[in-house]
Amino acid sequence: MSGVFLDQIFLRAKEWLLSPLVGAPDWLIQIVSSLINISGVLGVFLTLFALISVLERKILGRMQNRYGPNRVGPFGLFQPVADGIKMLIKEDVVPARADKVVHFFAPILIAATAILTLGVIPYGRNMTPFAIDGGILFFFAVGSTTELAVFMAGWGSNNKFSMLGAMRAIAQMVSYELPLFITTLPVVMIVGSLSPDAIVAAQDGYSFGILPHWFVTTPWGAAAFILFFVSGLVESNRTPFDVPEGESEIVAGHMTEYSGFKYATFFMAEYFGMFAISGLAVTLFLGGWHSPIAPLNFIPSYLWFFLKLSALLFVYIWVRGTLPRTRVDQIMNFAWKFMLPMAFTCIVAAAVWHYQGRGLAGWFWSLAVIAIVYLALSRLLDTSKKFAPRTYRFAE
Repeated sequence: MSGVFLDQIFLRAKEWLLSPLVGAPDWLIQIVSSLINISGVLGVFLTLFALISVLERKILGRMQNRYGPNRVGPFGLFQPVADGIKMLIKEDVVPARADKVVHFFAPILIAATAILTLGVIPYGRNMTPFAIDGGILFFFAVGSTTELAVFMAGWGSNNKFSMLGAMRAIAQMVSYELPLFITTLPVVMIVGSLSPDAIVAAQDGYSFGILPHWFVTTPWGAAAFILFFVSGLVESNRTPFDVPEGESEIVAGHMTEYSGFKYATFFMAEYFGMFAISGLAVTLFLGGWHSPIAPLNFIPSYLWFFLKLSALLFVYIWVRGTLPRTRVDQIMNFAWKFMLPMAFTCIVAAAVWHYQGRGLAGWFWSLAVIAIVYLALSRLLDTSKKFAPRTYRFAE
């Protein structure tokens, strides 16, 4: 009984906040309910943003044998507060010939886009802030406006480096949005719904009490999850795909002419986008808020969701501390010549798995489809010549 109470504690708190409005018009109750949901989402993810901004530097420091932030507060935990104060009081410089309206609205639009996508993800049992039937479609429809905001930042800055960085970012994001979206189609096909809640519900249950019915446990689901995760790295502008905004280079891509709180807004939107992509990956492939084994169902559902989300965020940081930045031509070739064909293969493999009865035979046939296409692509896209030892003719 106490487990059920803890699992639904936030829902009970919301009902308590709405209790004074009993008898009020329905429209007023809906507005207040929506405001509570928005406040909850913002409170949770602003806190998570502050934590990850310091934890990422701590983890990278540990991986690279150096100290992370350790001066502001105990163990450097107040570093996000210092960063926030610095960004608030830092001078906001706008180029004289910039389109000031477009320049101003670009960071607002990109942050609003990231926040809206967080609203349709189920964070626990009965804990979807805005449950709509076409939640997956809404996620991608709203998320696609990120390209517009990036273009606004590059164009509005009236700077050729900003514009070049924006064009690179848009080309990269459009190329990887295709595999990102296509890898969700097998899940939508199998479940027969665009609702995130229905997708999570379809992954309920266990075989022998220990093997969860998550889609990532199927061959097509595992392949689609890896493709989705890699596409999410690109969409979030994370290493090794952070070509438009190379942190170790002179310029900062489409953000070159931004400073102060506007730059901080871009920074926040990048992390919010990472939270949204990771949250959708948990929803589509990792069972959402379901526990990994049946005996652990007593743990509140929202804790399982955020544990899975934290694991994916740790992998994002791990990849950043491990891999070097790729070239832009390598990124584009990888998207169109490998990611896209493999994304379509996942659809075929999911159909084979379904029509073979979703049993052991379907599992092996689905694996065979994935393996055949992967091996064929690896032979056709042989890159051994491209990465052969270089000969420098004029070097001494």
